[in-house]
Amino acid sequence: MKKTVITISREYGSGGRIIGKKVAEALGISFYDGELLSLVAKESGYTVDFVRQNDQKKTQSLLYHLYMGSQILPASDMIFIAQSKVIKDLQEKESCVIVGRCADYVLRGRDSVINIFIHAPLLSRTERVKNEYGEKADNYKSYVQKQDKSRIAYYNYFADDAWGKAQTYDLSVNSDIGIDNAVKLIVDYVRAKQGE
Repeated sequence: MKKTVITISREYGSGGRIIGKKVAEALGISFYDGELLSLVAKESGYTVDFVRQNDQKKTQSLLYHLYMGSQILPASDMIFIAQSKVIKDLQEKESCVIVGRCADYVLRGRDSVINIFIHAPLLSRTERVKNEYGEKADNYKSYVQKQDKSRIAYYNYFADDAWGKAQTYDLSVNSDIGIDNAVKLIVDYVRAKQGE
């Protein structure tokens, strides 16, 4: 297989992380999601706990920072910068699957990058979160929607494109076809794109 980085963006509860992991296994390449945190900590000099606390969070408003008079970038911005460097370094070194963290945006315009978006109907995602993720919530529908809003806000804060916009991705997959079918579809797409 030619060197390729596959980025996975996903709606909360769509099974995108599991799909990404299985795609990496099927292709025999590395998988990065939470594993990126230790690499970012090493790159930035922060502890893994600090990176975890500030990972995938957008900062306070610009007015807040102006009011505070801070000349130092907010922690989440510094983490994003270090994370972007790690993602670019990975793309230079190896084939891998990277889940989330604006990887599609960070690597846009680079060769050998395939961007995938995983989605599913809200009811399916709510059921998955309730029955498979072990999450506890009073209202699962609201919980899932809140998680999506958080992902959208994070992506739209750091990227200059809209999260989930079809033109940003090579392939959009509705995971209601089943996890294994979604994996097969993505693996087949990657191989076809590589001319295999």
